[in-house]
Amino acid sequence: MKLSYFPGCTLKNHAKNFEDSALCSLKSLDVEVEEIRRWNCCGTVFSLTSDDLIHHVAPVRNLIRAKEAGSDKLMTLCAMCYNTLKRSNERVRSNPEDLDIINDLMYREDIDYEGDVDVVHLLEILKNEIKFENIAKKTVKSLKGLKVASYYGCYLVRPREIGFDDVENPMIMDELMTTLGAEAIDFPHKVECCGAYQTVDKPEIIADRTNQILSSAIKQGAEVVIVSCPLCAFNLDQRQKKTQQKFPEFKNIPILYFSQLLAISLGCPQDSLRLDLHYIDPTAILKEKGLI
Repeated sequence: MKLSYFPGCTLKNHAKNFEDSALCSLKSLDVEVEEIRRWNCCGTVFSLTSDDLIHHVAPVRNLIRAKEAGSDKLMTLCAMCYNTLKRSNERVRSNPEDLDIINDLMYREDIDYEGDVDVVHLLEILKNEIKFENIAKKTVKSLKGLKVASYYGCYLVRPREIGFDDVENPMIMDELMTTLGAEAIDFPHKVECCGAYQTVDKPEIIADRTNQILSSAIKQGAEVVIVSCPLCAFNLDQRQKKTQQKFPEFKNIPILYFSQLLAISLGCPQDSLRLDLHYIDPTAILKEKGLI
């Protein structure tokens, strides 16, 4: 299998632990990944204004890059990039006039976009194309004994027509963790918003959200929480310092990307995990479970 890949901005710096572990995992699964050339920022947030077409140029230009690579499918890792790219893609697919205007804005491109590239997330690839049962056959280290709570947040499942799992009770990461031998911990806050960009100027809101979300997971017995969004990872990991200052009874818990646990299970080298990028160091619990 060969996949065209859009990394997005954050995976090239603060979320290298996400990218490196995911790419190593895919290599272990015999998947060839080709990063699209000359990609640009996805735009970060999908524009909700009906007459605001300029903010759809960035996502569509990346879809043109996939076409230039000869691909009709573009894989993402970041949940936010997935959501932004897919929603823009669905808009231009259903509005030919919008697509014509956007192509006119990009008149210097060699080709027009025709709505013929599918945006997919790595989790979809793992479940629907590689298949979890085949991943199980490739694992070399079981996650048995590790209690993992999967936090989905907003961008993987909302809005309903864009998400690839149940909007109220998604299970795809839970199923992946079970496949790898971990105990999947269900908790009621797994699709609650982490606060997103309020973290810039209102970190106290993030502290409230982080306290509620992570305390809920801990109460259910979780030892680590996994995510698929760099912004969620920042709010739930880096903001634990602010959370503990505001809520002295708050207990810290490591935040990992799902790809890091997948990489461990597939026997990827420890340097692909980039554990140095975490605020709450997961090393102790991973060593306790014999995983590193």
